[in-house]
Amino acid sequence: MSEFATISAAVPSRALVVLAPTTWFELNPGDRILVGAGEPVTAGLGLAERRRDPRLEVGPPTVPDEGDAATGLTPGDWWAGDGHESGVMLRRRRPRTSAGEVLLAEAGRWRVVSGEHIELLEAPAAGIVREVVAGRGIGISLAGYGVPGAFAAGGPTRGRLELVPGEAGLRGSLDVGRAGSILVVGGRLDSETISRARAMGVRGIVVPGLAGKDLRDLVASEARQRASLQAIAPFAVLVLDGTFRRPIPSPLVRLFESLEGREVGIVSDPPLLVVDPPLERPEVAADWVRIRHGELAGREGRWHAPAGRRRFAAGVQLDAATIELDDGSLAVVPLPDLERFS
Repeated sequence: MSEFATISAAVPSRALVVLAPTTWFELNPGDRILVGAGEPVTAGLGLAERRRDPRLEVGPPTVPDEGDAATGLTPGDWWAGDGHESGVMLRRRRPRTSAGEVLLAEAGRWRVVSGEHIELLEAPAAGIVREVVAGRGIGISLAGYGVPGAFAAGGPTRGRLELVPGEAGLRGSLDVGRAGSILVVGGRLDSETISRARAMGVRGIVVPGLAGKDLRDLVASEARQRASLQAIAPFAVLVLDGTFRRPIPSPLVRLFESLEGREVGIVSDPPLLVVDPPLERPEVAADWVRIRHGELAGREGRWHAPAGRRRFAAGVQLDAATIELDDGSLAVVPLPDLERFS
């Protein structure tokens, strides 16, 4: 067996780039879908109108009068309203009903989900609509590429990719000039800095790790923003590795450097940084590995040789390998603690 085959079989792999990923945009009852299955979409095109203050209202009768526009309604259909004046009661006319999604029938009338405050759900990248389910969501096959992450909060969003170098993180380099951008931050990041970035018009942040407390604060802030019923710009945070703070892998750094200045997007289901074609995938050496866990978490190196079964902390015995780290030193690392890009 060749050395490359040995590494491929022993070290867990991780996709660096996904071609033409399929993403799902969640909707709620009352949201108005603006596209249909099979339709092509472009970046920035409206997919649906989301209602931020949904409420259940009385709609048209289930058994319409002669010539009634409500003929043929079924749950999930869109009721555009009847246009009658609510303050004028003429013979064979009823008060005006609001527009909304038909939900259910009760006491001879349809119930519709309506609302006054609307936000537009925009496509973060070009693609083709594969599935449309009223009250549940829209599935789209994107035409470009996706860079997978561990999880994402918020979104979808789109902006200009910018790199924020240095271990100091975003706190010292945040200004209004970054409005409309998606920032790749390799240093420290907390919930307070995320809130400041959003207030300054930043559209998204890509970070290697985010603590659980900061993630909970971000989700709570998102909920408060929506409850305020004020218009807000789309915003998302994509976490590449998880809750532990580790450097961004060097292949991803090279990929982000090649994309700096281009328009990219963030989606949360699945968590991806989406990129329109073209995209140059950086070359990754066949023996390149990265340490995911343990004292050397985040370090990179090259496969040196198998080390057999070794005893590690707490008396645990695991298959291991000898890794030549980037500074030239050798380290014996358990195989489950390693990863490579495929």
